[in-house]
Amino acid sequence: MGASFQFSDYLIFVLYAILILFVGLWASRTKKGTEKSAEDYFLASKSLPWWAIGASLIAANISAEQFIGMSGSGYKVGLAIASYEWMAAITLIVVGKFFLPIFIEKGIYTIPGFVEKRYSKQLKTILAVFWISLYIFVNIASVLYLGALALDTILGIPMIYGVIGLSLFAAAYSLYGGLSAVAWTDVIQVVFLVFGGLVITFVSLDMVSGGEGAWAGLKKVYAEAPGRFAMILDKSNPEYKNLPGIAVLVGGMWVANLYYWGFNQYIIQRTLAAKSLKESQKGILMAAGLKLIIPLIVVIPGIAAYVMTQDAETMNALGEVGQQNLPSLDSADKSYPWLLQFLPSGIKGLAFAALCAAIVSSLASMLNSTSTIFTMDIYKPYFNPEANDKAMVKTGRVSAAIALLIGAIMAPLLGGIDQAFQFIQEYTGVVSPGILAVFILGLFWKKATSRAAIFGVLLSIPIAMYFKVGSKGWIDHLLFVDLPFLHQMGITALLTMLTIIIYSSLQLKGGTDEKGIELSKSTFETSKTFNIGAFAIMICLVVLYALFWN
Repeated sequence: MGASFQFSDYLIFVLYAILILFVGLWASRTKKGTEKSAEDYFLASKSLPWWAIGASLIAANISAEQFIGMSGSGYKVGLAIASYEWMAAITLIVVGKFFLPIFIEKGIYTIPGFVEKRYSKQLKTILAVFWISLYIFVNIASVLYLGALALDTILGIPMIYGVIGLSLFAAAYSLYGGLSAVAWTDVIQVVFLVFGGLVITFVSLDMVSGGEGAWAGLKKVYAEAPGRFAMILDKSNPEYKNLPGIAVLVGGMWVANLYYWGFNQYIIQRTLAAKSLKESQKGILMAAGLKLIIPLIVVIPGIAAYVMTQDAETMNALGEVGQQNLPSLDSADKSYPWLLQFLPSGIKGLAFAALCAAIVSSLASMLNSTSTIFTMDIYKPYFNPEANDKAMVKTGRVSAAIALLIGAIMAPLLGGIDQAFQFIQEYTGVVSPGILAVFILGLFWKKATSRAAIFGVLLSIPIAMYFKVGSKGWIDHLLFVDLPFLHQMGITALLTMLTIIIYSSLQLKGGTDEKGIELSKSTFETSKTFNIGAFAIMICLVVLYALFWN
């Protein structure tokens, strides 16, 4: 399609790219005569302040799957998809209060490293392989695919060149600098993605209103598509299987969110790099607050695009340009790139920079975390137990480059996926319930044993696949059940927990596991700032769901 970029658009984007590379390389520097240690490279010397942690959490999270994928789901489903964002806010509070104190007290580098301390080296290795595979074949590949799809739609850049360009951009600073470069550039990235995202929201709503302003546009969108503002879908909704009613509040959505925000290396890694537990918790609180406004940036534009395409008067006003590469319910992920072409010169470059900021920041985070897990949990224990800092940093860089190469090869193969955000959630959901069960019981139940956890997490895969086969209708429904995937995740997590509990009880026959974690009331004490902020966020969530229940 091409977005007819002007000189000012290219200038803004080039300045953004130079700024990110400069800050990334500046953060990567080492003092003269010294070498970067493993703690420097993988945990940013444990020196991150709360505001850098909060910004980095959002920048790592918000990527093409939100800007492109969630806007596409906004076009097709509506505001209901925002539950992934708003429920994440309360999930972050849970993680900050109940998970982080234990993780930081254990002094871990990686989530698999915690598994070794709580369970065994064998289970740690199994989960490390799980995560590395998931990051490369689902997360990195899908971010590159969606990012390249946006470049193709907006600028007409062929998919393969888009994948290569985004890969090189992320690699330019993240491979050398490690988490320091990723976290400090994220502070800038999050400014671009929030401000740029708000710009396209306001411009798209203004277009819907025929130039009468964003507020008038929002009222028109709500009046013409009230069904797109229902947060809780009923069974008659065609998208019920993706967002099954009340389950987004009390069901499988908790599995997806607790796994992602609590036990996902490329998210939790920046909280482990905090100056202190209190700094980490304040960063978590900042991220939770930002989560409340993310749907305004990534979902509302998709709904606005839907209303525009349904309104003959608006489409006539857009003319021939508006008819090109038009999104539809079968190609919903085109909605955000389609909107970008209507932005004024200069603003278009800013919005495009915001999109690239989201893509590159998440990609850099995934690469850093993939290399951290491989280096600390695979390379060092199995290939070079005596590895010094220099060897581990070198291995981290090489493994990140290999992960990026594999992801880049896989990315074009994802073509033709509708609602990529839902695709990512669904296939991550094959492994997340079992991993969540292992961690929840490992953290809060002293009787959970390593053998039981290994059996449970391995059994969770065929359980999850059983439900997935049924949902696809591949074989007679007499043998399989057809359930929404959030229900599948919830049931798989509960069955895995039950398996671990029964196996552990039979194995121990009373008593507790020798590696069980001793907890006390003081473990979960939080500051007044955290408590007040958490309470305010929960009130906001109650109000939002009350306003947009159905």
